[in-house]
This record gives sequence, C-alpha cells and structure tokens, in this order.
Amino acid sequence: MPRLLPYFPAIFVVLWSTGFIGARYAMPHAEPFTFLALRFALALLLLAPVAFAVREGWPGRRPALHAMLAGGLIHGVYLGGVFFAVRHGLSAGIAALIVGLQPLLTALLAAAFLGEAIRPRHWLGLALGLLGVALVVAPKLGTGSGLTALTLLPALLAALGISVGTIWQKRFVGGVDLRVGTALQYLGALVPTAVCAVLFETMRVDVTGEFVFALVWLTLVLSIGAIFLLLFLIREGAVSQVSSLMYLTPGVTACMAFALFGETLTSIQLFGMVLAATGVAAATWKRAEPPVS
Repeated sequence: MPRLLPYFPAIFVVLWSTGFIGARYAMPHAEPFTFLALRFALALLLLAPVAFAVREGWPGRRPALHAMLAGGLIHGVYLGGVFFAVRHGLSAGIAALIVGLQPLLTALLAAAFLGEAIRPRHWLGLALGLLGVALVVAPKLGTGSGLTALTLLPALLAALGISVGTIWQKRFVGGVDLRVGTALQYLGALVPTAVCAVLFETMRVDVTGEFVFALVWLTLVLSIGAIFLLLFLIREGAVSQVSSLMYLTPGVTACMAFALFGETLTSIQLFGMVLAATGVAAATWKRAEPPVS
C-alpha cells in the first residue's frame, strides 16, 4: 500500500473523470434525483456491512451528524446540482466551466476557515488550472449552451456545495474512520435526493443495459472507490491542493469522450490540458524536506 500512495492522486482523477461518462449513459433513462437516490441507496447498502464490522471506529452523535452533512454537500448538492442543470439543457461544457470554479472557492474557504496558507505559487497554479479548464471546454461552447437562470443557479450551487463540503469534511470529520464516515455520508446524501425525487420527479426508470451499467459503475467506481480516495487525500493533505486535482477532470473526460464517443479533440483542448496539468503541478508541489541528521 505505501508504494501506491504517490499514485493515488492520478488514480482519483481518472476514476472521477469516468463519472461524467457514466452520467451520459444514465441520464436518458432516469431523472437526476431518482438516479442519484438509487445510486446512494446502493452504495449505502454495500457499505453498511463494512461500517458495522468496524468495532472501534464508530463516532459519537456530533461527528456522525457532521459526516452526514458533509455527504449531503459533497454528494447530494454537488451531483444533484450538476445532474439537474444538465438534465434541463445546460451543456456539459458550460457545466464543467462553472464547476471548475470549485478549486478557487475551496482555496478561499480553506484560507478563511482552516487557516491554510495559500502562497503566490499556489494562486498562480489555481489560475493556470482554471484557464486550462476554460480552453478544454471552449470548443464545446455555443449558442445551444442552455445557460438560463434555471440551469445556472443549480450549477453554481453544485460548485459551492462541494467546496463547503470539502472544508466541512476536513474540519469536522477528519478523525472518523473512512469506512464508517463514507457510509454516513451516503446516508446524509440519500435523504435530500430521495425527498426531491418524490416531490419533483415521476421516479420512472427505463431499465436498460446502459442504465444498469452506469448505475453499477458509478456506484462501485465513483461512490466507493473514488470517494474513498478523495476522503483519504483530504485527510492527509491540504484541502486547497487536493481540490486543484479537479482541474484535470475536464481534460481526462474529453480524452475519454474522444475514445468512446468519437468527440473531437482540438489542439486548443490539448493545450488546455497541458496548462491545467501545469497549474495543478504548481498548486500541489511541495518542497522536499531536508533529511534530519
């Protein structure tokens, strides 16, 4: 396991990027909150036995509530906002650009509430990363962007939700066992998404091979695998540096869409990927500590 630690950020970016591909498969077959409620319920069903098997890792009532609140923000508000906006016509490019504000929002919140020092090099890296994201999604922008008040507000709320949720996780849930904390997170995310599905959707599901594949993939690979990695990285590192990894997601997603769906991949997008990677490297680079004599 220690040998794999340096590769955790790269593994997380690849896994997280598949979420947008999975959403493309799933959205034609179910409404957003209905799909998310099914996804969170399945994840909770799989994680509950693991959590109950942890004898000494169960938190008290207050940390448990904090974990549920963090989950409601990171999963419920973030994914709910993105899926709702895309479902109602917002283009994936615009959605990616708006959610691309998340690392900057997280850095500001981390400096204000966690006391993390954001050096000029980090700010430069965050700015380069945001510019790189803009270049990656720029060719996808057009008159059919679907940018209205109905779609803009949920997308902005999604970026704010995952930013605040990340800070909340770092500040109040860092000492909770990851297995127990993740199960509690999905319990906290399941309640609001299920309520929204009952109140605002028909809850009709078209069970097809694509839907089943997307549900299983997004549950096992994203809701369990990628989230475990994200929570581990948040616990072990600076929040502002971890959140900057999100800048790599649009580029990796564009490469996946190129391979799977034949979508175009222009030179501008390739340059944006390089720029985003440079920004992430600048924001996450740490000076090597001198050996102790």
